[in-house]
Amino acid sequence: MVYSTNPDFQYELGSDHEEDTLAPNKQDLRVQLDRKQRNGKNVTLITGFVGNDDDLKALAKILKTKCGVGGSAKDNEILIQGDFCNKVIEILKNLNYKVKRSGG
Repeated sequence: MVYSTNPDFQYELGSDHEEDTLAPNKQDLRVQLDRKQRNGKNVTLITGFVGNDDDLKALAKILKTKCGVGGSAKDNEILIQGDFCNKVIEILKNLNYKVKRSGG
């Protein structure tokens, strides 16, 4: 941070703009089944999303609705409760996303 005696000085944060969301065919998503730190419960984890939070949450809502379960979206990851890897991959491919199943 810079100190200034100028009364009209405006401090500017360097990262004010949100990240632009890539088009679905430019995204490289990874789908995996995750059990770590979840009390033995399975979740389908989708990683690799590049974009802003609103678009991430919109995609998560589509996936949760089509799978009929709950989940969450934050930090460029989507969690879908339960083992829905194959269904999620199919849904994402129908939405023109590039998607791969990864180990987990």
